[in-house]
Amino acid sequence: MTPTKTTIAKTPEALARALDLNGAESQEWQVQFTLLKRLRKIVTDEALTHAEVARRGGSSRTRVTSILNGNLDNVSSDLLIRLLSSLGYRVRVSVSRIDSAA
Repeated sequence: MTPTKTTIAKTPEALARALDLNGAESQEWQVQFTLLKRLRKIVTDEALTHAEVARRGGSSRTRVTSILNGNLDNVSSDLLIRLLSSLGYRVRVSVSRIDSAA
């Protein structure tokens, strides 16, 4: 049995490095993480139930609970945006050039 190594990452960037994600994967993960953080805050601040979020967003309560617990496996950014939109929020995207990509 191979021993496991525990790694603690304090930022999304540190976690992406620890998971050895390439640049594109890291960017995708960071976008999803940002959307998830905002969704969690809205649900908490507005005291919404998972069932209410699911109903408004056209998803299942089980899926919403899983997402809000941080499980983003097989969750698209589109779904996160749809959930936020169904709660009355607009998502804005910003694109900027990375100096090292030039």
